[in-house]
Amino acid sequence: MAVKIAVTNQKGGVGKTTVTINVAGALAAQGRKVLLVDLDPQGHATEGLGLTEIYDETEPHLASRLQDLNAPHSADELIYSHNEFDLISSNVDMFMLESELTGAMRARQRLRLVLEEIEEDYEFILVDCPPSLGHLTDNALLACRNVLIPALAEGTSIRALEILYDQVESLEQGYDTEITELGLVANRVENDGEAEDMMEWFEGTFGGQLPIWEVRKRVALKRAWSSGVSIFDHDESSDMETVFEDIAVHLEGVA
Repeated sequence: MAVKIAVTNQKGGVGKTTVTINVAGALAAQGRKVLLVDLDPQGHATEGLGLTEIYDETEPHLASRLQDLNAPHSADELIYSHNEFDLISSNVDMFMLESELTGAMRARQRLRLVLEEIEEDYEFILVDCPPSLGHLTDNALLACRNVLIPALAEGTSIRALEILYDQVESLEQGYDTEITELGLVANRVENDGEAEDMMEWFEGTFGGQLPIWEVRKRVALKRAWSSGVSIFDHDESSDMETVFEDIAVHLEGVA
């Protein structure tokens, strides 16, 4: 069975999708069979992999499967091939899902049902979550039961992490399950006092409990995004490759 990992932080602008794509790229570069699921209605991962044109395609797509427990198309039909790994893309119709799932039967367990059909085909499944808490993020947390947390090295991250941990605890109690935090990725770290203070806070709060990785701002990561690939399939190297490789090695230890 695949190791399933939700990459999530309900705070927007933390570089969540960049982390997801480059961790997936690092795992793929190490020979792992990887699926990336773009669960964000904005479709940033789909765009960042150069597949914007499929975002507006008609059914079958992930939104239609999550809308209807009895949808006639299989999970296999949702998968697109990328140079590095496979993708289940987002779709514009996913913007309607939060309201449509409210009060629906098994509203928070639908992604798990989709992934159960295909998880034997992969070693890792990474789910890029929306920048909010709601039915879609709950679906990812309950389907994956493993969390990788990107966070900015700035003071606003403290409250965002508290809210995320409260939500994880609520789901664990409500569904009698355990959700494991696999690590924290301090993203877009810059050389300033606030970043240094936050790195100390991360270490003081999570050190010894979670691994903490530091991803610094690099133009090469933006250029890889613009080219529709991870840094591992880009023609420009970056010192951040070793950070994502370290994350991949840690995740392989979970497998």
